[in-house]
Amino acid sequence: MSTLTEPTTTPSTPLPSTTTPTIEVLGAVVPGSDTVLTPDALAFVAELHARFAGPRHDLLLARQRRRERFANGLDPDFRPETRHIREDPTWRVAGPGPGLEDRRVEITGPTDRKMTVNALNSGAKVWLADLEDATSPTWENVVGGQANLALAIRGRVDFTSDEGKEYRVGPTTPTIVMRPRGWHLAEKHLRFTDRAGQRTPASASLVDAGLYLFHNAHALIAHGRGPYLYLPKIEGYLEARLWNDVFVFVEQELRLPRGSIRATVLIETITAAFEMEEILYELREHCAGLNAGRWDYIFSIIKSFRSRGPRFVLPDRARVTMTVPFMRAYTELLVATCHRRGAHAIGGMSAFIPNRRDPEVTERALEQVRADKEREAGQGYDGTWVAHPDLVPVARAVFDEALGDRPDQRDRLRDDVRVTAAELLDIPSAGGGEPGAVTDAGVRSNVSVALRYLEAWLRGSGAVAIDNLMEDAATAEISRSQLWQWVHHGIVTAEGTTITAEHVERVLGSVLGELPRSGGDRFDDAARLLREVALDEHYPTFLTVPAYTQHLVERSAP
Repeated sequence: MSTLTEPTTTPSTPLPSTTTPTIEVLGAVVPGSDTVLTPDALAFVAELHARFAGPRHDLLLARQRRRERFANGLDPDFRPETRHIREDPTWRVAGPGPGLEDRRVEITGPTDRKMTVNALNSGAKVWLADLEDATSPTWENVVGGQANLALAIRGRVDFTSDEGKEYRVGPTTPTIVMRPRGWHLAEKHLRFTDRAGQRTPASASLVDAGLYLFHNAHALIAHGRGPYLYLPKIEGYLEARLWNDVFVFVEQELRLPRGSIRATVLIETITAAFEMEEILYELREHCAGLNAGRWDYIFSIIKSFRSRGPRFVLPDRARVTMTVPFMRAYTELLVATCHRRGAHAIGGMSAFIPNRRDPEVTERALEQVRADKEREAGQGYDGTWVAHPDLVPVARAVFDEALGDRPDQRDRLRDDVRVTAAELLDIPSAGGGEPGAVTDAGVRSNVSVALRYLEAWLRGSGAVAIDNLMEDAATAEISRSQLWQWVHHGIVTAEGTTITAEHVERVLGSVLGELPRSGGDRFDDAARLLREVALDEHYPTFLTVPAYTQHLVERSAP
C-alpha cells in the first residue's frame, strides 16, 4: 500500500480570539438538562471543540479520501511508515485501571433508566454503558443517558415500572465503561461557535465524552475506579492519536492524575485491523485494550469494498460467522497484538438472546452463546460481551473455567499467530461468490430486520430484539449494506431470482403488508429511509446519519 499523506492531530496555535468559543443549547429542556447542561459543563465542552474540532474535521476528510482509493482498487495494507512501531518489542500500554483488572464478562446496553438498573444488577464485571450503537440519539436519550450515568456512579439510581414495581441496585455493581458516539457523528441540538464566530453543529464524540468526564471523572476515582471509555468506529492510528490528545487535555484541565483515563478501542473497521499496534501505541498511556467489534467489522468490509465486484460480495448474513477464515484471522491477530503489548483482548457480542416465553429458543440461544464464548476463551481472549442479563451466567462459566483465579490471559502471547494482509482480505473464503450463497430468504430477512430496526430506532430504541436476535445499529448496517451490494452487482439467488431494486421494493411491500400496524408506528418513515440507504445509487456511509437529520433533530436545531 502506498504511503498515505494524512493530517497530524496536534492542535495548532489558536488564532487571535475575536469571539469566546461557546456551546449553545438548541434542544428543548428535557429531564436531566438542569444537572447535565450546566454552564461550566458547556464551557468545558466548548473548549474541547475549540482545540479539537479542526483536527477532527481533517481526519474525517482523510477518511473520505481513503474510501475513494479503496473504491478505485487500492487494498489496505500494513503501513510501511509505521513499521518501526510494530517491530519495536519494548513498548507496552498502561493496561487496566483500578476496577478494570477482571473483565471476563461485560454486559452491553443503552443508558435509559431501566437498562441502567438491569445492567448494574446483572452480575457482569463491566457494564458497557452505550451512548452509541445501542442508543437512538434522541435529545432526551442523549441528556437522560448522561443524567442516569451520573446517578449510577453516585449510587443513587433506581427505576419504577409503569405498573409501580420498584427496582433498586444491589451492593455489588460492574465497573462502568462508557461508549461515546463516533468521530463522524454530530450532535445537532448543540451548536459550537468558534473564535472566528463560525457556527457548526457540535461533535457528538466531544459532547458525549466531555460531559461524562466533566461530571464524573473525580467521582469515579474517589470510588476506587476510574473514567473509562470504549472508543468506537476508529479507522486508523491518527484518530486514536486525536483521542489521546483529548485525554491529555482533559486530565490537565480537570486536574486528574496523568493516565487516569483509560480507553478500550473497538477494532471494528478493516483499516483499524491493519493498524492495531499503532492504535495501541498512540494511546499507550491511556490504553486498557482492544475489542473485536465483529458486527461493525463485517459492515466495514461491505462498505469499504461494496463496488469492487464479486470478490467482496458476502453471502446471507447468517452465513458470515466468526469461523470463516477472514474473521478468524482478524480475531486471532487482535489477541496476539494485545497480549504482546500488555493489553486486554475483549471478545464481541453474540447476537443470540434468550426468550423467557419460549424455553426452546432460550436453550438454543444458550448453546450458541456458550459455543461462541468457548471459541473466544480458546483463542486467548480475556473477556467477552453479552447483551442480556440472562446470558451473564453462561459466559461467566466459560471464562471462569478458562481463567480460574487469574484475572486474564495476557500471559498467553499467541506467538503462533502470523496473519498476513492477504488473510485479512480473504473475503472469498466466506463463499459469497459461490452459486446459492445468497437466498430469497436472506434478502427477505435483511429487508425485514432493517425495516423493523429502523422503525424502533425512530421511536427512540437503539437495541431491539428481533427474531430472537439482538439488533443494534451495526447489525442493521449489515442488512441494508448487503441489500445495496447485492442490487449493485445483480446477484442471483439460489432460487434464481435476480436481486434488483424493483425486486427489493416488492419484498419491502410484502413485509410491510404482513406487519401488525398501529396508529403510532413509524414503519412508513422507516420504509422511506430503507429505500434511501439501501436502494439509492448513492450509498450513505452510515444509515443513522440521514435518519438522525431527517427525523430526530428538533426543528430549532441547525
